[in-house]
Amino acid sequence: QLQFVESGGGLVQPGGSLRLSCEASGFSSRYYAIGWFRQAPQKEREGVSCISSSGITSKYVDSVKGRFTISRDNANNIIYLQINNLKPEDTAVYYCAAVFCEGNITTMKTYGLGDWGGGTLVTVSS
Repeated sequence: QLQFVESGGGLVQPGGSLRLSCEASGFSSRYYAIGWFRQAPQKEREGVSCISSSGITSKYVDSVKGRFTISRDNANNIIYLQINNLKPEDTAVYYCAAVFCEGNITTMKTYGLGDWGGGTLVTVSS
């Protein structure tokens, strides 16, 4: 079964940091651009960042620029999202997927490669 598995979420105080991980199950992610999405309570899922297959190019939505850093380790098939200076509005379930890393990152399209994973919950609260 083709699937992404996300991990690394947790409960943190405002200003804290987390590193999320995304691993592909059943295939190699190294050939695809990968995007991170998040879905806050009562809101639609939205893209926040993506990275090219080579890792050379990365994009971010304005609300996370300077705080989020996407990276990838193609040798180990893992994509990371380093989140610093967390804010309460970052509270959401975070997902990853193979994407077309272009255009409006908020609404970037996925390849539809495999099923969405279960995501990883990030809760920012004091």
